[in-house]
Amino acid sequence: MTGFGVELHALSVRFRSTAALDGVTASVIPGTICGLLGRNGSGKTTLLSTIAAFRRPSGGSVRVDGEAPWENPRVLAGIALVREGGDVPDVRVSEVLRYGAAMRPTWSGEVAERLLGRFDLRSSQRVEHLSRGQRGALAAVVGIASRAPLTLLDEVTLGMDAPARYACYDELLADYLVHPRTVVLASHLIEEVDRLLEHVIVLDRGRVLVADEADALRARGVRVSGEAERVDAFVGDARVLRRETLGRSAVVTLYGDLGSDARARAREKEIEMHPLPLQDLFVHLTDRPGSAEGQGGAR
Repeated sequence: MTGFGVELHALSVRFRSTAALDGVTASVIPGTICGLLGRNGSGKTTLLSTIAAFRRPSGGSVRVDGEAPWENPRVLAGIALVREGGDVPDVRVSEVLRYGAAMRPTWSGEVAERLLGRFDLRSSQRVEHLSRGQRGALAAVVGIASRAPLTLLDEVTLGMDAPARYACYDELLADYLVHPRTVVLASHLIEEVDRLLEHVIVLDRGRVLVADEADALRARGVRVSGEAERVDAFVGDARVLRRETLGRSAVVTLYGDLGSDARARAREKEIEMHPLPLQDLFVHLTDRPGSAEGQGGAR
């Protein structure tokens, strides 16, 4: 099995007068690690909860492995939604693992026990006595050990320190390569998870801003610098996310396809051209002109 795919079509979720999701259309390809990115309040948690059938759509549709997940035992048995802190009651860690094994036919007890040691957790500990970082580590253990065909990880690493976060990424990737499944990873720590991502969905105010392969998205983000007039001539009709000037020089952040000859043209005009890290591209794409953090930004 390579994992469950997800198809979202015009998906909307409303809370009274507020649209948490507004016409979301996107796909998650089976057997890939998909990054679900967005600012606070963009709808990431609502989307994951709806895919996992914790919430019913107000409009549109969700299909997981070709079927609606709501009240669908076959599909739900293959979905694991793990959120920051794990959403577990005050029981011993061993009981959390026993529950996971009982609920997930793909569960690996061997992986769970090994990861407890990796994250310095003891099966005898009670959840209420765990620190925030330890709860996040326990959530990561559950998410990885479940080996669910569709694993949804919602900010599980937020409370962890850096060594624990990197251990989580390494363990997830290593197990994913041996036991392929579909992973949707929601995270604010874009620079850290960048290396894991094969596909990216960016939400902004409940709508899809970008949905594409990660490599294609990275290739479209570029920063060019040089003499201002030459830079502006090079940019042409490309989408400008940010423009900064210093004397006669300009630095412009672009998003789009500049053509296969872009680097040759840049050399001719004595313009420096550098790829834009995914995190920087995300910041610029979700910048909100007129806000304190967005002033002087995209046009």
